Amino acid sequence: MNYSAQEFMVSACSRLIKDNECVFIGVGIPLLAGVVASKIHAPNSVLIYEAGGIGAISRRLPWSISDNATTDNALVATELWRVLGDVQRGFVDVAVIGGAQIDKFGNLNTTAIIGPDKSYQKPQTRLPGSGGANDLASSAKRLLIIMRLENRKFVEKLDYITSPGFLAGPGCREKAGLKGGGPEAVITNKCIFRFDPLTKEMYLDELFPGVTIEEVRSDVGWDLKISSDIKIVEPPTEKEIEIMHKIDPLGVVLGRKSIQENQSFEDYYQIMKKCYESMALLI
Repeated sequence: MNYSAQEFMVSACSRLIKDNECVFIGVGIPLLAGVVASKIHAPNSVLIYEAGGIGAISRRLPWSISDNATTDNALVATELWRVLGDVQRGFVDVAVIGGAQIDKFGNLNTTAIIGPDKSYQKPQTRLPGSGGANDLASSAKRLLIIMRLENRKFVEKLDYITSPGFLAGPGCREKAGLKGGGPEAVITNKCIFRFDPLTKEMYLDELFPGVTIEEVRSDVGWDLKISSDIKIVEPPTEKEIEIMHKIDPLGVVLGRKSIQENQSFEDYYQIMKKCYESMALLI
């Protein structure tokens, strides 16, 4: 089968979601991963959105955390403070987030890329900030991180710690009073990393087909540890890809085309009508 990097990342992430779990997801790849999991191997999972939608069965791709699609057929439509409070109370089994930078202990930066003058007030790049990511990284029972593998992203030292992984290593989360279990895996477009239970350091565990250990090492900014039993990730199935494209027919996340590239409103209407009809068959 032909598949894109985005499709592979969605598939790999979805398989780490278990049945009967409460899954806190954002928009984009985490959303698609949650939907694929719920339609294939985790039918009793409950998807939670940051703006307050709980248990939604969306008929199209939500374009923001407060889009009305996040409450399609939902169990509850509550508020942001309530769902983040539920995270802190230990009710969320797994959360899926991303980041601009990550270090070997799974700490994430989504705040700022500091330039050569070392100024936080005038950084090289100002990023969107935490949103709910710090809450999720601090309190969710399990954390899945999804981001593209690039040398500028996988760094020895973060410019800013927005969301905690294992901080400086073993025992640090506990000392800081963080209730969540910390990161479990990092899913990229080339491989999957996991964390050593003793050292809490990230190591290479699974490769995507055709990717070499050397390729991965060249994109990581520290001396990467390698599993003694490297596995190869199974590619996306035809069913998984079908579900992805049914909920994202415009390719907004999957990368085929954007809304603006449609020739007319009628084209857009027909595509979305077909999306609603096809998703209705999956509800």
